[in-house]
Amino acid sequence: MAKVSASMVKELREMTGAGMLDCKNALTETDCNMDNAVKLLREKGIAKAAKKSGRIASEGMVTSYVHGGRIGVLVEVNAETDFVSKNEEFVQFTKDVAMQIAAANPTYVRIEDVPAEAVEKEKEILKTQALNEGKPEKIIDKMVEGRISKFYKEICLLEQPFVKNPDITIGELLTEKISKIGENLSIRRFSRYELGEGIEKKEENFAEEVAKQLQ
Repeated sequence: MAKVSASMVKELREMTGAGMLDCKNALTETDCNMDNAVKLLREKGIAKAAKKSGRIASEGMVTSYVHGGRIGVLVEVNAETDFVSKNEEFVQFTKDVAMQIAAANPTYVRIEDVPAEAVEKEKEILKTQALNEGKPEKIIDKMVEGRISKFYKEICLLEQPFVKNPDITIGELLTEKISKIGENLSIRRFSRYELGEGIEKKEENFAEEVAKQLQ
């Protein structure tokens, strides 16, 4: 199988406007055939959705979600027009995002929001862990890059597996909704409150509680 290069990802991104990860996955699935990769992205609606992502989204709605009186979430999801706030698909999406935040407790919306110093600090920790595991130095950098992806999935909302369908990420769900609704959508910001947060108490798994309610 051909190796996906950064230049290929860049080229495909410029052609379709799709995200880097989507482009990389498309190239991997098509064995680096550019035409087939473009076709695949279009079939998935990603290329179409990506073109909409450049449009300004300043309308939308703020949605709240409270879980058992113990976790509260406020999330702002933007759209291009105020009409979309009456769209059932959009309203359900905002509710799903709020529930995701309650269950998975992300810190940031997207990778770009993570401070560079936080990323470097995590990389240093991961590098030290790898060295302590006795891994050869020549492969440590590659290992760190792989593990930093897991770090992003833990702290970045768009990288997290969707609690209702772990086969897709919140970012992929967002792309799907952009394609269906026909407007650019953006998860702008959120706040999450947990009862007794910062006070020493018995630790409980709220993610499991939320997941049980979905069954």
